[in-house]
Amino acid sequence: MKRNMKKLLTLGVTMTAAAFTLAACGGGSSDEKTTAKNENASIKLWVDVAFVDTYKPLVEQFEKEHKDWKVTIKPSESATAQENLKKDPSAAADVFMMPHDQLGQMVDAGIIYANTKYEDSIKENSTESAVEAATYDGKLYGYPYGVESQILYYNKEKLAEADVKSWETLTSKGKLGANFGEAGANYIFTPLFMSNGDELYGKNGEDIEGTNFNNDKGVQVLKWVREQKDNPGVIQSNADALSNLGNGKIDAFLSGPWSKLDVEKALGDNFAVAPYPTVDLGNGPVQQKAFLGVKLFGVNASTKSPVAAMALADFLTNKENQLTVFEKNGTVPANKEAQTDGKVTSDKVAEAVMTMSDADHSVVMPKLPAMVSFWGPADAVLNDTYNGKIAEDQYLPKLDKLVKDTSKSDK
Repeated sequence: MKRNMKKLLTLGVTMTAAAFTLAACGGGSSDEKTTAKNENASIKLWVDVAFVDTYKPLVEQFEKEHKDWKVTIKPSESATAQENLKKDPSAAADVFMMPHDQLGQMVDAGIIYANTKYEDSIKENSTESAVEAATYDGKLYGYPYGVESQILYYNKEKLAEADVKSWETLTSKGKLGANFGEAGANYIFTPLFMSNGDELYGKNGEDIEGTNFNNDKGVQVLKWVREQKDNPGVIQSNADALSNLGNGKIDAFLSGPWSKLDVEKALGDNFAVAPYPTVDLGNGPVQQKAFLGVKLFGVNASTKSPVAAMALADFLTNKENQLTVFEKNGTVPANKEAQTDGKVTSDKVAEAVMTMSDADHSVVMPKLPAMVSFWGPADAVLNDTYNGKIAEDQYLPKLDKLVKDTSKSDK
């Protein structure tokens, strides 16, 4: 998900066919208009290469249940889903994997089909945060199949479970590897502002003028970031975090489920995982938050078989199939019932991710296209603050500029 989050792309698609524009804007709300087109439908499905073998038998089951529909599955990087779709929507897959943060860009470009058939069941069966991530401007588009958040990995020989519950005890009793001073700090530590009560693009992440980091709470966050430079329990770590964990230079670090196998290899029997700790930014302990990413399937707005395509997206994301994907690929389900399954609850990483996926522990990554203008300025403020390049009396002016830059739209 980290890679996905950083691959936010700019807009720039021109619609050339009136029919395509209508399909994109209207979302094909009339099944009667499309049913005839779905007889003997041939559907193309894009999934990440690591998921192809997992989804092949699921596709075969779908075809058995819908004998007039043929599905061709091909590998395609979900992190660049919108870029691949924009190249030639008519030649792209009918159904595709995507990270939820690309949703706003896809909607604005008119390349994703509204979920007009399965909205009620998805809202009923998916977690609240997953539904929020699949929705843009009040309309549901995506089909959630997984949730992803950063968590805390630690060496249980060096740190007890009680030690990792707060930043203070974590960094006083052990050494935490964290990236404050290099590119990528934005993804990890921007949610500190929301931990302290500020907002990024408003309450729902869709208000272009809704960022309010330039206040006393935001200044508190920067003061705390600067203090970590002088905290002996914090070791600047980025690409070297895993090696530092393995050689004992650090005892814990913040990462996501994508690091599970590498951390297990580095720590062996001392492997342990937990949700983020609390942190005191100046007003007492608050929960340190992370960005939440939601994995979606989407339907191409230019599909010739929207009924079949929507049916496939819904089938691939049902409870049973989300559990299959969890068992095969480790993707934590977005389905509420699937999250209570013993196979999921017995997995410590999944348990930590599910805890982090609630509103008290995470913020759904905003879907606004303007996020593309946020990452660079946010990194600069966090990196320069940590490295002592910004005087304390310049914190508020720097946040004023960050908010101004954040409010830019590349439409």
